[in-house]
Order: sequence, then C-alpha cells, then structure tokens
Amino acid sequence: MTLLLDRSAPARPQGKPRRTLIDRRTLPYLLLMPALLGFLIFKAYPIAKSAWISLTTGSARTFVGLDNYARLMHDPVFWTALRNTALILVVQLPLMLSLALLLSLGLNSRLVKARAVWRLGVFVPSLTGLVAYGVMFSVILNRDGGLLNWLLSFFGIDRIDWLGSPVWARIGIVIALNWHYVGYYAVIYLAGLQGIPKELYEAAMVDGAGPVTRFRRITVPQLRPILLLTMVLCTIDTLQLFDEPYVLTNGGPDNATITVTMYLYENAFKYFDFGYASAIAYVLALLVIVLGLIQAKLAGERR
Repeated sequence: MTLLLDRSAPARPQGKPRRTLIDRRTLPYLLLMPALLGFLIFKAYPIAKSAWISLTTGSARTFVGLDNYARLMHDPVFWTALRNTALILVVQLPLMLSLALLLSLGLNSRLVKARAVWRLGVFVPSLTGLVAYGVMFSVILNRDGGLLNWLLSFFGIDRIDWLGSPVWARIGIVIALNWHYVGYYAVIYLAGLQGIPKELYEAAMVDGAGPVTRFRRITVPQLRPILLLTMVLCTIDTLQLFDEPYVLTNGGPDNATITVTMYLYENAFKYFDFGYASAIAYVLALLVIVLGLIQAKLAGERR
C-alpha cells in the first residue's frame, strides 16, 4: 500500500496567538459598562446631588449645613407623619404577611382544585395600578353609598365614616393595602413552599407529627430566608407609603393619615423647599437601613 502525502500545503507557523481588538479580560467590563453608566447617571449622581441639596436652602442653593436636619427634630408635622407611618407599619406588616402565608398554604394544598386559576386570581390585584385601585377603594369606603357600608348594613352595623374618622381612615388604608399586596407576597411564599422537599413532610408524618408540628418544625424553618425577605420588602414599601393615603384621604382628616413620603412630596412640590425635602428623604432612607439591619439581626439570632 502506498501512502500519499500532500507536501504542497505549507505548514502553519507556530507564532504568537492572534491579537484581537477586545481582550478576554476586558470583555466582561465592557459588557457591564452600559449598566454601570446607567447607575452612575440615573442613581449615583441624583443621590449625591440630593445629599448636597439637603445641606442648602432657597432657589440659590445657599449652604446651611445641617440646619434642615435640625429643623426636622422640631417639626411637629414630621413627627406626626412618622407616627402615622409607624402605626400603619405595626398593624399592616404582621397582618399582611400572616394572611399571605395562610393563603399560600391553601394554594399549595392538593385538596384545592383548579389551583392555577386560584393562583392567578390571587395575584391579579397586585397588577392593578396604585392610583386606579386607590380610586376604587375611595368608592368602596364611601360613607354614604360605599359597598362596604352597604354590606355591613345587613348585619345591623351603622354606617362607618371610613375616610372621615382618624382611626377608621387608617384602618381603611390598611384594608386597601392588604387587598393589593397580600396576593403578591402569597405568590412569593408559594414559590418557597414548592421548593421544600416532600421527603421532610413524609418523614415527619411517619414519626407521627401533626399538621401544626410540621408547620412549626419544617415549613417555618425552611421559609426563614423568604420570611426575612418579605419582612424587609414590606417594611420598605410601608415606609414609602404615598399613593394610597394621597388618593384616599389626602393625608386627612387633620393629618391623621399623612405619611413621611407625603410630607416630603408637599415640601418639594407644593412649597418648593427642596432642601428640606431632601433632608426628609435621607432621614427616611436611614430609617429603612436601620430597620432592615435590625430585622436581619433578629432573624439571624433566631436561626
């Protein structure tokens, strides 16, 4: 047998690797550059600019140091807004997350038929626009012709001034918030429940553990990171509460439902005191950070 070799093709030279315009080490940074530029332009710069504005006053941006922050300490309206926000947070956070957890347990049960339809129905309210559902609840909570008072009349309960009484106005805002957000958090919990191994429940049932014991010993520990996440998210959303009280009560009656963000909005776009409004924004951001760290610390200690 004769082996034919093609000697006409020149051998490939063993030289340096071919150079390209983009090095492999610089490629990730180039890919991150659009996001980084967007963060610097639309996030970092406004944050730094707002910090500077909080130290100034007037349209000429006269530097006044920490005067705006000192003014906050003696502003009764700010403390009223902070107290209202704290009251709504204390009531809403445990109520909303408890309802969401119970709802997710029901949606995850095999006894429920057409679970996909129920899950969609639960999640749909969270897709409603904030202003739209605020207007809807202003009609539902109306004292004279509202749907809620009409339903209560069948039980012999007198009409409640949901939006005109300080106490009932806060309760009305909590009702609206729960209608809108419970389904959102329930879907988050549902995703966590579906990630828990079924073998854990089966082993617990073999050992004779009942539903309550399985919930306490398996479900809650497995959902602990998600519970912490939802607690932080709910806290941030409540501290930034604006749309619902603005549409339902406009902060009334007698500042009973004014929140920190509403007071910030009034100072910025009603009185055009941007320095003072920026100071309120930074105090609010500090509160969010402190509460988030406290919740993370408590969750870590319990774990």
